[in-house]
Amino acid sequence: MTQQALDIFQVIADPNRRYILELLTEQNLSINALAENFDMSRPAVSKHIKALHTAGFVSIEEIGRERVCTLNQEGFNELQEWINYFDGFWKNKLKNLETLMNKKNK
Repeated sequence: MTQQALDIFQVIADPNRRYILELLTEQNLSINALAENFDMSRPAVSKHIKALHTAGFVSIEEIGRERVCTLNQEGFNELQEWINYFDGFWKNKLKNLETLMNKKNK
């Protein structure tokens, strides 16, 4: 059975998933340690982590009995590419406005 690709914006739309990402900026954490930060069951936290993992935001490594989560750059790269596209759009718009304003001031 193939894994369905998740839209990165659907994945990060959930505030619980964004908070998991924030927690992982401080240190790598086991799923149990992550679950302690939420008022939901461990299986619910695992489901959020699975979505983050599938979208490329989180790597999971089995260390003994624990599954340790680490931030993964892949998901963030796709997000950054999307943001960069719109950065270029606005820079172009501002450059055109600057050109127009310079022509009017001459």
